[in-house]
Amino acid sequence: MGIFQKIIQDEYEQLLFCADPSSGLSALVAIHDTSLGPALGGCRIWPHKTEKDALEDVLRLAKAMTYKNAAAGLNFGGGKALIWANSTRKNEGMLRSFGRYIDSLSGRYITTEDVGSSQEDMVSIRQTTRYVVGLPTSLGGSGDPSKATGFGIWKGMKACVQKSFGTQSLEGMRIAFQGFGKVANYLAEYLVEEKAKLYVTDVNKDALSRAEILGCSIVENPEAIYDIPCEIFSPCALGGTLNPASISRLQCKVVAGCANNQLLDDSDGELLEERGILYAPDYVINAGGVINLSFEFQGQYSEINAFQRVEKIFDSVTNVITTASTENISTNRAAARIAEARILSVKNSKSIFQWNHS
Repeated sequence: MGIFQKIIQDEYEQLLFCADPSSGLSALVAIHDTSLGPALGGCRIWPHKTEKDALEDVLRLAKAMTYKNAAAGLNFGGGKALIWANSTRKNEGMLRSFGRYIDSLSGRYITTEDVGSSQEDMVSIRQTTRYVVGLPTSLGGSGDPSKATGFGIWKGMKACVQKSFGTQSLEGMRIAFQGFGKVANYLAEYLVEEKAKLYVTDVNKDALSRAEILGCSIVENPEAIYDIPCEIFSPCALGGTLNPASISRLQCKVVAGCANNQLLDDSDGELLEERGILYAPDYVINAGGVINLSFEFQGQYSEINAFQRVEKIFDSVTNVITTASTENISTNRAAARIAEARILSVKNSKSIFQWNHS
């Protein structure tokens, strides 16, 4: 499929190519939909093998952000940025140059940190644009959004086990983590406190060391995580790990994790349904971070107020489960319908004509 055909088919509004040879910047900014407000989504720094892979990644993530923000009830649209580089090779000039490109969009896209980027990177980007959130608390920001994301997933897991096991308690539940980054670490702290039993795999040895400190059982072979008998399988690495081959190996009743785009294809949501596995759609359960950032964008950030709003992810996940059951569809399709209905209602609202005197 050609790039213009892809953009038209999935109704993207804008795709920006950014290049600055002097700093080494090669970046993409995808804006999917701004019906609900300016596009909000992270800036991923990742060394994809090909330009095609980078383009597919940023487009897929931008569309997912539209659904995430809509399903969370936020007044933001969906967008994403990708700096095509190894995170170890980023530099201040590259980030400032990227900020200038963001600024040229005049507020249509607001960026924040993502895989490969950090709070410090957001500070550098902030030097050339004001359209950035996720700044350190010392600069009036909300700090690392990973904590809020982990908190929201914990609440969403409770909604899932309420449906599958008739209890909100996670005590004694076996949870298999595929990946153990910052969000997974925060999530694990809540689960350990609740006396859940955690099994963790990650290709990063430092991540495994953190998991060991928390008392998690380590699964040395990353591929073996699919075969762990557990109540909850938690995808917390990169996307696309749930596919026909991996789903057939799962030995769980619930899938709930922090990774974006967990399903390789939308049809994989039906495969999980057929196997009797309750799937918490990723963009619903992992919306805690973006909810937290929305409070920063409003100004005068309050962690207490933000986390009270993130706690409602329990209700959002419950609503998806109820909708799926009522309409006899997968939770993946139910979440999409809820998000699409909200976007469509705004698109169809009639505006009042105002005379422009200028």
